[in-house]
Amino acid sequence: MTDQTFPWRIGSRRAKIVAIGAAALLAGGVAISPAAFGDAPPAKFPAAEIHKPSPMPDRIMLTPTTTPATSQRVTWRAQAPAEWARAEILEAPRALGDVAPPSGAVTRLSALSSTPVNTSLGYASTYHTVEFTDLKPNTRYTYRVGDGTNWSEWIDFTTAAGNFEPFSFIYYGDAQNYIDSAVPRVFRQAFADRPQAKAIVNAGDLIDNANSEEQWGQWYKAGSFIDGQINNISVPGNHEYSGGLSQFWRPQFPYPDNGPGNAELKQTVYYVDYQGVRFIALDSNYQSNSTLMAAQTAWLEGVLKDNPNKWTVVTFHHPVYSTTGTRNNPNVRNQWGPLFEKYGVDLVLQGHDHSYGRGNVTTARKTAAVHNSTVYAVSVSGGKMYALNNGQNWTGNGAEVTSTSQNTQLYQLIDVEQDTLRFEARYANGEHHDGFLIRKNDAGERTVNELRTAENTVGEHVVVDKTTVAVKGEVTVSAYGYDPGENVAVQLRKAGDGRNVAGKDEIFIANLKADELGRISYVLTVPATAKADNTYEVFLSSVNQEITSPILTLTK
Repeated sequence: MTDQTFPWRIGSRRAKIVAIGAAALLAGGVAISPAAFGDAPPAKFPAAEIHKPSPMPDRIMLTPTTTPATSQRVTWRAQAPAEWARAEILEAPRALGDVAPPSGAVTRLSALSSTPVNTSLGYASTYHTVEFTDLKPNTRYTYRVGDGTNWSEWIDFTTAAGNFEPFSFIYYGDAQNYIDSAVPRVFRQAFADRPQAKAIVNAGDLIDNANSEEQWGQWYKAGSFIDGQINNISVPGNHEYSGGLSQFWRPQFPYPDNGPGNAELKQTVYYVDYQGVRFIALDSNYQSNSTLMAAQTAWLEGVLKDNPNKWTVVTFHHPVYSTTGTRNNPNVRNQWGPLFEKYGVDLVLQGHDHSYGRGNVTTARKTAAVHNSTVYAVSVSGGKMYALNNGQNWTGNGAEVTSTSQNTQLYQLIDVEQDTLRFEARYANGEHHDGFLIRKNDAGERTVNELRTAENTVGEHVVVDKTTVAVKGEVTVSAYGYDPGENVAVQLRKAGDGRNVAGKDEIFIANLKADELGRISYVLTVPATAKADNTYEVFLSSVNQEITSPILTLTK
């Protein structure tokens, strides 16, 4: 067979020989690098060039207002004089480009503020902020920012609904390290899993050095276009402080100024009500400052007490219960922890410990798979890891840790429904790590249920108020973990080695329905057909669970 037979193979014989030789070297485990031919390696592209601002807008970020159904703030960076910084907005059209918006459809606004920040790379980065107002609730809009000549691309966002509507949000622990290499895949996988998320919560330490232009640039690149279409709810960690709060913070994150009123806490302590959820941001970096801690604590109780929302999520950096090392935050725990429990906070989202931990106060435990109190979570999205501390900061302070992970990067997906809140932690590769479901009724009662597994839907999960009871006596039976309205069959059966014969060793007692929180409570009267001086167990069977009680000893 010759080259003439396949004319598209005609070429330099020398090139063929080189290609064959290279393939042989690779097959033998030897890679050819440019250095093998005497070429110098490429020079590292300087950070000052990578992150240098230009007239073209970048670092576009949505931050919520106190009225997210009718207004929206957007911040961006650009070399634009303050008097020229502006934005345009219209209700999202079916097409742009060749299709011009109708006359009068586009509204143009001037910047609300423009703030230059002197950076560590030798130039100033200027951040501009616009606030869109008089928007329609639950409506998709398209906007762009620029200087009238140099514009960003058109970007879409949707306003909050005026009342409760189901939605999802994403939560990250510390990014901080490897922001340009390991963090982007976490952010992108989270967005791929919840592209319609309405908010992203960052629990501090977004970067490592508070005033590093390079690191802030890396953080924005990691989020890329996502930040321009999903609201950002962030709190500062200790790495956002260096002789004071990062000079980037307030220009980048013009959060509502509805905190305690102390100048130091402006736009680091705030709250946002969004579609039935009150998001509360606190600044735990002042835990050793008695004045600022007292101000936050008093303010926190006020916004918890006067809260019209069904769901409450609090975020700050230093954990109530630390997961790593000998870390301990007693002022955070002692001042804020009792308020979380008293006012029924649902989630406390934290960072700082570069590992994963999730738990609750011990007294709230109902069964092995259910409790009824605040959930405390610690997570990490970046590439720096700390070792777990076996949970002693939890157990030593009246709490229990129910799920942990170390040497892993994670993101958390929270789905909010009218009566349920679903939380799932996933690894950077998208695999499931941990999850639970909170059910809550209009009276504020709740159950926190582990996501069902083959292990937690069988076995000894039924609670009884006594383990010795007379024939014809009464025992109170409680169980959890059902779907609302789920049918549950109650039986009394002889305890044994699992070889009991159905219909012979089981005594049918009742058919029940679980309540709106997935609970069963029943006063069981031991039937006369049960035999004294024998042992029995209460057996509850349903489509989702087959669970039993501890052994009951029957007496005469």
